[in-house]
Amino acid sequence: MASNWKEISTTWEGDKVFVGVNANGGTVTTGSTEDSSLISPMELLLVGVAGCTGVDVVGILQKKRVSLSDFKINVRGKRADTYPMVYTEIEVEYLFWSDDLIAKDAEQAINLSEDKYCSVSAMLGKTAKLTSTYRIIRPGNSGD
Repeated sequence: MASNWKEISTTWEGDKVFVGVNANGGTVTTGSTEDSSLISPMELLLVGVAGCTGVDVVGILQKKRVSLSDFKINVRGKRADTYPMVYTEIEVEYLFWSDDLIAKDAEQAINLSEDKYCSVSAMLGKTAKLTSTYRIIRPGNSGD
């Protein structure tokens, strides 16, 4: 039986910068610097939400044989004013570029991800209110 443990190793790079490495060699740099060009650890949680639900949604739509010419997920979080300043609200916006995606399929894929498969959303949903919206955009349109 496979282990349920996931492991990373994090190396301090100086100042407030850390590089995390997983067992497969994947890396991420996080922290805070004066120029603020890095993703903070709290922002990295929002990236985790987008990545987790994105993998689910794309996989579900591929099984339905829906073709996407592009797909984007915007996530924003509102933090508490007092420490430990956890997220209290998280909003997820799904943008689909497709000629053949219908609303029913988009909603089903999003709901399955949010309610059943995405462990990041499930975990953060213990402290934050999660809401989502979506738009289907025909290829060639910017979505603005």
